[in-house]
Amino acid sequence: MSDVRSLRVEDRDAPVDYQVVRVAANAFRSMSPSSLDTPDSSAAWDAAKYDSCGTFVWEHGAGLVEILAPRSRERVLDVGCGTGHLTAKIAGAGAEVLGIDASESMVRQARTNYPNLRFEVLDALEMRLEPRFDAVFSNAVLHWITEPKVAASRIFDALRPGGRFVAELGGKGNIRAIIAAVHRARREIGAPTIERMPWYFPDADEYSALLGRLGFTVTSARLFSRPTELGEGQGVMTAWLRMFAEPLLGGLTERQLGSVCAIAEDDLQSTMLRDGAWVAGYVRLRVVAERPPP
Repeated sequence: MSDVRSLRVEDRDAPVDYQVVRVAANAFRSMSPSSLDTPDSSAAWDAAKYDSCGTFVWEHGAGLVEILAPRSRERVLDVGCGTGHLTAKIAGAGAEVLGIDASESMVRQARTNYPNLRFEVLDALEMRLEPRFDAVFSNAVLHWITEPKVAASRIFDALRPGGRFVAELGGKGNIRAIIAAVHRARREIGAPTIERMPWYFPDADEYSALLGRLGFTVTSARLFSRPTELGEGQGVMTAWLRMFAEPLLGGLTERQLGSVCAIAEDDLQSTMLRDGAWVAGYVRLRVVAERPPP
C-alpha cells in the first residue's frame, strides 16, 4: 500500500524566497525579441540561447542538488538534464550520473559542455532503464509534462527499492499573472483562445497524492514563492514569452505574436515592474520521495 508520511506542506503563507537573478537579467536585456524565434509545434529548444538566457533555471537548482546529496559511486538519473550543468554538479560529488532530455538540441549542447559525462536523448514518458538507479533527480522539467502520472510511474520504475526521488517543478499559481495577461491579449486581437493548460502546476497535496498512489513514500512536499528578476528595459517580457511560454503563443502569425507580446508586456508593467526590473511570479514545488525498500 502507498504511504505518505512526514509530509510538510507549505503553501501561500510560506516565507517568500526572493532571489535576484542578475545573470539572466543581463542576457534577456541583450537580446532583441526577433532573435528569439518561437519554437515550432514540436517544442524544439535553441539550446545555445537557453544556455545564455536560462541560467537562472539551473542556478536555482543548485540547492536541489544539495537536497539530493549525491554520494560517491551511486547511480543517479537526471530527468530533463537540459544543457547539463546540474548533471555536472551531481557528477562532481562522485556519482555515476546519466542525463536524459527529450530535446536533441539540449543533449547536443550538454555533450559539448561536458564531454566526459553521459547524456542521451530520451523522453521521460518512454524511459525504461536497467539497471535501476539509486536516485532520480529532476529540476524545472516535470511541469512541462502534462501526463504526470505516466512520468511519475516511469520514475518509480527507474528506481531501485529504497531509491530516492528529488524534484522541483512549477507549482500551483506559477506565472499566474503572465498566463492571464496573454489570454487577455489574445482575446483583444481576436485570436483563438488556448483551451487547454499547457503546463502541469500542482499543489503539494495533489502531487503527493499522485506519488502515493503509485507506491512512493513522500517525505517532503513544499510549495513556495520565488519571485525571479528577468531583467530591465523594454522587450524583456517579450523575450521571456518567446523563450519560455511558447505554448501560450500557438496558432499566431508573426504579426499577431508581436501584438500579443506587446499587449501582455504593457498589461503586466503595473504589477511586475519593480524599480525598473521585471520580476516574474514564480511558484515552485519541491518534493522528496522514496521507492520503499522490499
